[in-house]
Amino acid sequence: MSALGKVVRSGVERRRVQTLVIGLTTMMAVAASVLGGSLLVVSGAPFDDAFGKQHGAHLSVQFDADRVSAGQLSRSKDAAGVSSTAGPFRTATVTPRSDGAGPGWPMTVVGRGDRGHDVDEVALLEGRWPTRSGEIVLSADSSLLATMGMKVAFPDLSGGPALTVVGVARSVTRTADAWVVPAQMPALTAPGSGGYQMLYRFTDAGTAAQIGAGGKAVTASLPRGAAVGEQSWLTVRKSAERDTAVYVPFLVAFGALGLVMSVLIVGNVVASAVGTGTRRIGILKAVGFTPAQVVRAYVGQALIPAAVGTALGVLAGHLLAVPVLAETGEVYGTSSLAVAPWVDLAVIAGLLGLVAATAWASAWRAGRLRTVDALAVGRNASTGRGRRAVRLAGRLPLPQPVALGLARPFARPGRALAMGTAILFGAVAVTFTVGMVASLGQVMKAKAHDTADAVVPAPLPDFGPGGPGPGTRPRADPVAVAAAVEAAAGTGKYYRAATVRATVSGPTATIDVVAFTGDASWGGFALVSGRWFDEPGEAVVPTPFLAATGTRIGDTVTLNGLAEPVPVRIVGEVLDPRNDGMQVFTDASTLAAARPDLTETSHHIAVSSGTDVSGYVAALNRDLAPLGVTAQAGGLDAGGDMVVTLNALSAVLTLMLVAVAALGVLGGVLLDTRERVREIGVHKALGMTPRQTVAMVLTSVVVTGLVAGALGVPLGVALHGRVLPAMGESVGLRLPDSVLAVYSGAELLPLALGGLLIATLGALLPAGWAARARTATALRTE
Repeated sequence: MSALGKVVRSGVERRRVQTLVIGLTTMMAVAASVLGGSLLVVSGAPFDDAFGKQHGAHLSVQFDADRVSAGQLSRSKDAAGVSSTAGPFRTATVTPRSDGAGPGWPMTVVGRGDRGHDVDEVALLEGRWPTRSGEIVLSADSSLLATMGMKVAFPDLSGGPALTVVGVARSVTRTADAWVVPAQMPALTAPGSGGYQMLYRFTDAGTAAQIGAGGKAVTASLPRGAAVGEQSWLTVRKSAERDTAVYVPFLVAFGALGLVMSVLIVGNVVASAVGTGTRRIGILKAVGFTPAQVVRAYVGQALIPAAVGTALGVLAGHLLAVPVLAETGEVYGTSSLAVAPWVDLAVIAGLLGLVAATAWASAWRAGRLRTVDALAVGRNASTGRGRRAVRLAGRLPLPQPVALGLARPFARPGRALAMGTAILFGAVAVTFTVGMVASLGQVMKAKAHDTADAVVPAPLPDFGPGGPGPGTRPRADPVAVAAAVEAAAGTGKYYRAATVRATVSGPTATIDVVAFTGDASWGGFALVSGRWFDEPGEAVVPTPFLAATGTRIGDTVTLNGLAEPVPVRIVGEVLDPRNDGMQVFTDASTLAAARPDLTETSHHIAVSSGTDVSGYVAALNRDLAPLGVTAQAGGLDAGGDMVVTLNALSAVLTLMLVAVAALGVLGGVLLDTRERVREIGVHKALGMTPRQTVAMVLTSVVVTGLVAGALGVPLGVALHGRVLPAMGESVGLRLPDSVLAVYSGAELLPLALGGLLIATLGALLPAGWAARARTATALRTE
């Protein structure tokens, strides 16, 4: 090993604490950066690959068959910007019943003679494409659980056609729930209903503006009102990326915190090593080391732990990213998802380059020192600075050790600033994480939207083959249950809710329509804008519904797939991430004509003031027993794997940042204590006890910890205010104030004291070392 290598190894082994701090800091920064970068780059890869292979449609448009003809639609392929088209295909919205199950949910069926080639080539996953009437291929995204050979009947249609499932397929842009041959469509289309579907690819379709321009071009020559709905591939892509995109803003925040802490800590460690190793630097120069070699020695001492931390961080980033991406890859048939190699290379090169540049800037002073000057400098630090602070602290009515400790940061302001910055970022991370956990809790409450004291859950619906059929499970009469609830002693506010499935023009996926009987506005629904519905025909919807349908508050949409079309006017926007936000909330009377038999109903109760909930539920269940239903205390559960993952990730990354901050304090206080070892010996010789020594060392970080904590809390609140809306936007949600304004005054004070806690934890070990040091040994130290 060369002489330079021996110096580097010796420095790494001698400064174990500082080495650990650099390694842990870089590991956290790299893990967050690799994870965030990988999710940002790779999350859309499965969809993009499938879209390219299947020549997905940039825009699918639904047309009213009564307002436009197939010939007119065929001529739209000549519109400006259109590169290729498919269609027109006849469409129908039907409600199926599969073997052994009750009625299913509405679905969109399209008549296509083949799987397509130039536009929207449907991928066949199982079986074959239908070749004659009486056969059907179900989408893998359909609500029906497809089995080859099973029968799907449509009893609501004339003649009650029944089709045999011959295949399972997937359209990458979700253009249908099922496909049949064109000759089958007349039997599936009720009089006065049905429509056409046209699929378009454009020469330019990378932005929403380009898609909008293409949509206007293809409908410009058609009768006004012929187009009744459309769906952009960008909307489907965003939905496909939703599960991973939510992590990116959160990880970017932690990655940025880690990178900044890496720069600060590496700079502080190297600068401190140069400051305390002045005599050692003189010796190295005296034995022949050049200024460049001295600088490289200190840079190497920083790069070795940084390289180890980077390797561990890359491994951790991979382990965390792959499970998150696995589900997306499975959906689109991607055999394996790997983190993009260039992401690893970019993060590694960027972080190590940042460490090297920071260490070089801090070590440059070592290269410029004259050999004679370096050899003439003793080990002990100058004691000239901070004397005024010592005199002022001595006048305070405090014990002398405490006064000496409080004045210490003014003797080493640069070192105190470096420790304070580390504590600051630890306080920022803690404040941000506390707010994010609280916000995600509010999102989960909005997801359950149930603040009831007691609930009578709705019976489970039938989901397909193997599920209970009609007559196998008794259906409680919701009116009888409501009467028992209203008659129960202690019932305060009360409403019931029933969910049915329908479709709307544009998106092919079915939507949930939640119909309420009674005032449900108190049930925990978080309004983003607008108001709650007041009368029949009004509705509130989540943000993704508005985006997918191209509507806004004040517009009217028509619910299809029921006994008759139901127009509803949107009067409010509500936070609800369930079912990808494709839901409509309205009054039960809105569906009175189209769906009078709302049997799968849940009942939500708020007990009157002073009523014991457990006693109320027990008494209510005695009345409900003859009806075959059971009440439960509390609202409906609304846990989520994503929330659990986010909370776990934030906890791990925050603990790492806090540990790094505490270790940064430990390294700074340890260095400061060793510099003052002779001074501490003098204090002990004059009568300072071990406890007083501990108090002096701990109080030396009190001011730094308090100031850093006080500054870190508002910065953490500000970071929360920027990251949470970005996380909501990444999944197509706008967050109301109830989700963002989660900090209370009672929480902010303990969070501000968190900086003091981090500082104290970091100073405990050096304080113990100083207390145990023998007076004679300390006095002999030079």
